[in-house]
Amino acid sequence: MSTAERLVAHLEAIGPLAVAFSGGADSALVLAAAVRAVGPAAVLAVTADSASLATAELTGAVAFAHDLGVRHVAPETRELDDPEYAANGRNRCYSCKSTVLEAITAVARDNGLSAVATGTNADDARDPFRPGIRAGDEIGVHTPLRDLGMSKADVRAVSALWGLSTSDKPALPCLASRVRYGVSITPARLARVERAEVAVRTWLADAGTPTRDLRVRDLGDVGRVELDPHLADLPEVRRVLLGIVREAGFGGAEVAVFRSGALNHE
Repeated sequence: MSTAERLVAHLEAIGPLAVAFSGGADSALVLAAAVRAVGPAAVLAVTADSASLATAELTGAVAFAHDLGVRHVAPETRELDDPEYAANGRNRCYSCKSTVLEAITAVARDNGLSAVATGTNADDARDPFRPGIRAGDEIGVHTPLRDLGMSKADVRAVSALWGLSTSDKPALPCLASRVRYGVSITPARLARVERAEVAVRTWLADAGTPTRDLRVRDLGDVGRVELDPHLADLPEVRRVLLGIVREAGFGGAEVAVFRSGALNHE
């Protein structure tokens, strides 16, 4: 049995379910596999709508679910009401996932669904900086990709096999993950990060120098743009991006090569 077939069979055994759908490649594959397993009428896509979710990600999630013929709901979640989350300690992701998955589980229950699945994959489970996984385990959500040992490479391969638009989509974690630990999370700070990233990505695309990976990290008063190596050292690109970040509301700006999870190592 192929990896794709095993995934569908795994979800078929779970039965009707809600999928915690961020719009990323992992949860998109789980959603598509669930449709193949139990049919679109037995699947509910749930995207937590909060200040930490980029507007473009919610728009993309709605469109993807629509293309699959799956009903999509986006309940508002209020992670920022949790003082522990707002304080932005290293346990922030645990606080966030607890709030989000409890809300999604409640939505699922209200729609007659007892099962909730997430897009946690096998690579995530090996990452020491994933406290949110513990929250999911405590709540009792299903993690089909992790359970089957599917890596990010496996996710992309099956997604490409099925022709999913997310097969090569870069990882885009929540906006709060861009803020240095210990710097408080506020709606204004998250909006500033999103504003800067949108402006940077737009300028790069218009200049004919798009970047695959992009983050604007909020270091307090300084915004650090991280992007592909071939762009980070170009003087003209650096000059323009530094100005864009300041215009977005940061007091200072830096440019560096993209590094996944960079703030976890600072």
